[in-house]
Amino acid sequence: MKRVLAISTLYPNAHKPRFGGFVARSMEALAQHTDWDVTVINPIGVPPIALGEYAALRDAAIDSFENGVRVLRPTYPLLPKVGARINPWAIRRTVLPLIEELHRDIPFDLLDAQFLFPDAPAVTQMAESIGLPFSAKARGSDVHYWGASGHSRRAIQTALAQAGGILAVSRALADDMHRSGLTDAEITVHYTGLDRDLFRPLDNGAMRSMIAEEFGLAMPDDAPLLVGVGNLVPVKGFDLAIQALALLDDAHLAIIGTGDDRAALESLASELGLAGRVHFLGGIAHAKLPVLFSAADAMVLPSKREGLANAWVEALASGTPIVVPDVGGAREVVQSPAAGRIVARDPQAIADGIREVLGDPHDPRDVAETVARFDWRAHAEALARHYDSIVEPRS
Repeated sequence: MKRVLAISTLYPNAHKPRFGGFVARSMEALAQHTDWDVTVINPIGVPPIALGEYAALRDAAIDSFENGVRVLRPTYPLLPKVGARINPWAIRRTVLPLIEELHRDIPFDLLDAQFLFPDAPAVTQMAESIGLPFSAKARGSDVHYWGASGHSRRAIQTALAQAGGILAVSRALADDMHRSGLTDAEITVHYTGLDRDLFRPLDNGAMRSMIAEEFGLAMPDDAPLLVGVGNLVPVKGFDLAIQALALLDDAHLAIIGTGDDRAALESLASELGLAGRVHFLGGIAHAKLPVLFSAADAMVLPSKREGLANAWVEALASGTPIVVPDVGGAREVVQSPAAGRIVARDPQAIADGIREVLGDPHDPRDVAETVARFDWRAHAEALARHYDSIVEPRS
């Protein structure tokens, strides 16, 4: 059995159980469906004086064995807001002794950086120290934010130049990496997976009744229901979704997620006279998302940037069309009217796209079929082939 050690600053923990859940599901699928043994190191940044959120993160830094994957959670020194430049160094300084100990006990074949910054620069240094090849994966903001300029861009370029293999979550993201000069190396597109037993069309009427009762949603039975899923941060564009709702006469919008923007978004909804039509549901368990998606008539996510959003795929698999801007891999997902509409990132265009989707309903089974190619087993097998292509030439 071959062994991979993945380094991921994005990974769920007891304090943030949904943070980086897509990485956890990827690693768990790899362990379940292939001959790769998987260990994950999830470095958690904690400042010297840990208060509030950081105290909770420090307490969540617990090692465990999760769904076939050994997960280790060391903490490294973090300087909030100003210390991003040194994070790769801080991670390497903390994690390298642990990796050396693990590698001595039972050697690994490969290291894997699950995000281009700070993960990939840290892994570059650690791989060199223990003499192993490494893979690096691009997911979206690591390219469009961290890879845009400055020290982090240079650190990413250095890491990609030394990587044994590079993955990107969409063809559009890979093209962006080449166009921007982050790398001229070959990039393998590695699409997300999907739990098809969980995300499938459910009865719309029954699901609407269920969420109306559970969350206390007061809305007419015939009112269109829109849903948006994501962190409540500016890049997700929920302000645009709310402004678009103001252009629709009777639709309601349920927003799922947590974040610092909630108060501002609630104020915006109130200012526009939409307090009774915008429903903030907070964070909910991943397993409940199919209920919300199936209850909705469309999913709206006006993000400024994405790689290939899991929420797009999960909504479609639940039979719910999506209305999204032309960002990241949107055109790789929305390839027919059944899948929804790609629109400009402004309230009027978003509202028009929603009207088109509502006026052109498709059988939920046909909507789900548009993402039939997304599957966790296929995802895991593709990842195993990628890893094999890196380590087998060394055998």
